[in-house]
Amino acid sequence: MKRNTLNNVLNKARIKTALGLKLIPLCCILLAFGCKSRKPLVVKRVADTTAAVKPVDTRAAKLELIKSKQTSFNTFTGKAKTKLDINGNTNDVTLNIRIQRDKKIWVSITAIAGIEVARAMITPDSLLLINKLQSLYLRKPFSYVNKYAGEQVNYRTLESLLIGNAIPELLTENAEFKTDSGNTTISGNLSEVLYKLMLGPDMKATQTNLSNQNARQTLQVTNSAFIQATNKIMPSQIDIASVVKDKKIQVNLHYTKADYDLPVEFPFSIPSRYQPAD
Repeated sequence: MKRNTLNNVLNKARIKTALGLKLIPLCCILLAFGCKSRKPLVVKRVADTTAAVKPVDTRAAKLELIKSKQTSFNTFTGKAKTKLDINGNTNDVTLNIRIQRDKKIWVSITAIAGIEVARAMITPDSLLLINKLQSLYLRKPFSYVNKYAGEQVNYRTLESLLIGNAIPELLTENAEFKTDSGNTTISGNLSEVLYKLMLGPDMKATQTNLSNQNARQTLQVTNSAFIQATNKIMPSQIDIASVVKDKKIQVNLHYTKADYDLPVEFPFSIPSRYQPAD
């Protein structure tokens, strides 16, 4: 009886995670500003005591402030209850996420009864996925992610989104800035992608919108329910909605645990019996 129950659980997990190899794709430019005073001018032996000071570049100062308020870290570990909706196919899973900044993202996906169904290793150049239920693996360049999350998403984007940081490429002096009731909106056009980044009074990103109408790609990320994790402020709720042509993905992450700068391991291997996925 117990064996039948376990088989039923595994079968159910297998059905609900058939897209296990496609779950992950749903991921800072530093600007210095200085102000220098000129030396006093001397005309006909009479010293001019007035110093000419360059006007303050408020846009550059604003950008520097925003960047300073984003979460800086070396490593991140988090556990998030997650709802995944891929073209109407909904799965409730748990994501265990580990990040070594600018180097790699490790994700373990568990489903019913705490069974690990998939694992991923993402680097700036590559994507490795294993489906433990079907004994399959997938090895692709990072660009494979763009099939599901749009051309505007790169490794730094994914890393920023997973911890609630502003996407670095959007923090540029070419953007338009608006401030209303302490909130800041940054908008502009970056390589045919229209973007709008909304920040709260603490300069934390609350919503990000990216749109490329010609490519029929949109990405919306909403951060809410901010918490303190290892003396850092981050959202505990991150909602990601991606549309790429006929592919629609909705990811709702709710972090139940988050820590920064702890020793982290990234166990990942492909068993010899696993077959490459189609």
